[in-house]
Amino acid sequence: MNGVSEEAFDRIEEIKSQARQVFDELWEAAELSEGEILIVGCSSSEVASHRIGSWSSGEIGEALFETFYGACREKGIYLAAQCCEHLNRAVILPGEAAKRCGLPMVNVVPQLKAGGAFATAAYRGLPQAVAVEEVKAQAGIDIGDTLIGMHLQAVAVPVRTKVKCIGGAHVVCARTRLKYIGGARAAYL
Repeated sequence: MNGVSEEAFDRIEEIKSQARQVFDELWEAAELSEGEILIVGCSSSEVASHRIGSWSSGEIGEALFETFYGACREKGIYLAAQCCEHLNRAVILPGEAAKRCGLPMVNVVPQLKAGGAFATAAYRGLPQAVAVEEVKAQAGIDIGDTLIGMHLQAVAVPVRTKVKCIGGAHVVCARTRLKYIGGARAAYL
């Protein structure tokens, strides 16, 4: 299939290590609570140092999914995977999370070239995986400039990590905080 990698990626352990370090640093900064949501957007093409959408790699998608899902399970939070633009950036997450958050489900199954490698791996690996049109996650990891901002709860706060790239992909992280409302006499936590 055009734009799908059949080649083995020789840096799997390196990208898994980088991904875990990014997760750990974000976890420390975000102070997530059990049951909250981490959104991850990932371009396997960018991780392999190719232009986004041009070199989808199931192997890379699986490796990163396993890393992030394992870390999320350890911490008691939900992993959500942003699909690529071909699925209008729908989100794949466990059915339990969708029900708990009252998110209406949609009918779509991600594939390598319509949804992306990471979302495809998430659909296959999450318990009772479902697709929704949007979430309001409490933290996020954007691997390869996939633009996860639409799926973050307001107000997003950038988190700078020591690891700036996973493979060849630029990484940006964010946590969220509650909005401040009121005026000069308001008190805040």
